[in-house]
Amino acid sequence: MQPIAIRDVSLNYDTPGGKVQGVTNVSIDIDASEFVCIVGPSGCGKSTLLNIIAGFLTPATGQISIGGKPVTGHGMDRGVVFQDFAQLFPWRTALGNVSFGLEMKGVANPERDRIAREQLRLVKLEKFTNSFPHHLSGGMQQRVAIARALAYNPSVLLMDEPFAALDAMTRDDMQRLLADVWKETRKTVIYVTHNVAEAVYLADRVVVMSAHPGTVKTVMKIDLPRPRDPLSVEFLDCQKQLMAHLGHNTNGVAH
Repeated sequence: MQPIAIRDVSLNYDTPGGKVQGVTNVSIDIDASEFVCIVGPSGCGKSTLLNIIAGFLTPATGQISIGGKPVTGHGMDRGVVFQDFAQLFPWRTALGNVSFGLEMKGVANPERDRIAREQLRLVKLEKFTNSFPHHLSGGMQQRVAIARALAYNPSVLLMDEPFAALDAMTRDDMQRLLADVWKETRKTVIYVTHNVAEAVYLADRVVVMSAHPGTVKTVMKIDLPRPRDPLSVEFLDCQKQLMAHLGHNTNGVAH
């Protein structure tokens, strides 16, 4: 797995009303196999930063390197999972979706089939290999998306609020599943979320961003043993600390 170095990255958007700051002078070091969550108010540049790391956007200034190599565009060293269920190909089965990246890499069958089935097993969907996306629940579709992102063995997994559209119980299940998958694969993960409890449950460290001008406000280490108990006093204390960094009233419940 690869470490990530983000150095003085800035990006502005051109809009009809003029330039809008996306991110400004962002610098972060992320260790190999580390799970990092990015939180902050809407418009603070969380998704912009993730898209720059993915290579979908080019920063105006600064540089990102993965394993010492500069990011110059999207590469097979990064797997991406979005919030939108429509990221899956509706005409492909679960197995067909997961094997897509392997096809792009030129991996031949039966190796491609073997790897895709193994990834579906990892996300507990081995019984649904021949199901099409419209036959699967939202949570199951996101599991297919995670399996697809992992199948071609990227060193970095980038996730942009992948569970935000799910109901609370499914979201909790998916968080536990992702924690298990990360423990088994040891990928370097960067995960964007609005959910404070989710960040505390998943992350080794949480990057807190502030809006206008989209900078890193602080980085908080989550020093809790895994698996984590969301009802423990220590977990709730971490939630309160993180909410304080975000400027929220810590007497309320985090959402």
